[in-house]
Amino acid sequence: MGSPTEKIGRFHVLTDTALQSRFTHLQLAERAIAGGADTIQYRQKQGSTREMIETARKLKSLCQASGVLFVVNDRLDVAMAAQADGVHLGQDDFPIALARKILGPGAIIGGSAGTLEEAQRCRSEGADYIGFGPVYPTASKEDAGPAIGLKLLREVVEAVPLPIIAIGGITPMNLPAVMKTGVHGIAVISAVCCQEDPCAAARNLRSVMEATCPKG
Repeated sequence: MGSPTEKIGRFHVLTDTALQSRFTHLQLAERAIAGGADTIQYRQKQGSTREMIETARKLKSLCQASGVLFVVNDRLDVAMAAQADGVHLGQDDFPIALARKILGPGAIIGGSAGTLEEAQRCRSEGADYIGFGPVYPTASKEDAGPAIGLKLLREVVEAVPLPIIAIGGITPMNLPAVMKTGVHGIAVISAVCCQEDPCAAARNLRSVMEATCPKG
């Protein structure tokens, strides 16, 4: 088995039940995976920890059976309880370096960044990949800063030797331009979760990604 960095997926879908209520986290994950997602990130900001752990364990089982990675957003405790493949941490969340000490070298740890300095800090603290953005304006994340644009995204790709996952306002229309910056992949919320048919939406994004920048 390779290092965590070698396992980072190219198409991350963050499940969300705050922006929409038609589908549960599990239903969204099932549809996203059927549409080509290779990484599912469980994103739940409110509710009881016990319920989060129960949901996370179900998602872990689904992802394991489907051969995709399962990452928990923000909540290190939930990630540990569900035996997730890893955790994704924002600038104000649990410190990446401390999370690495707790989870060990085999866990996948992602870090959020919106500037080159933040991206470099994530790397120095031990992140395996960086979720960088928002590339475009987005209403999906309340804590998202102003759109950073393609120029800064390209600069980060060139300056930081980690897989860069672009996030924020990504659609099938702007996806080719995003991929051409050299990013490793993308992460989306609304572009899949808030669509009438999440599976078809995911499949369309995956198709555009592969057509623009095919990789193994």
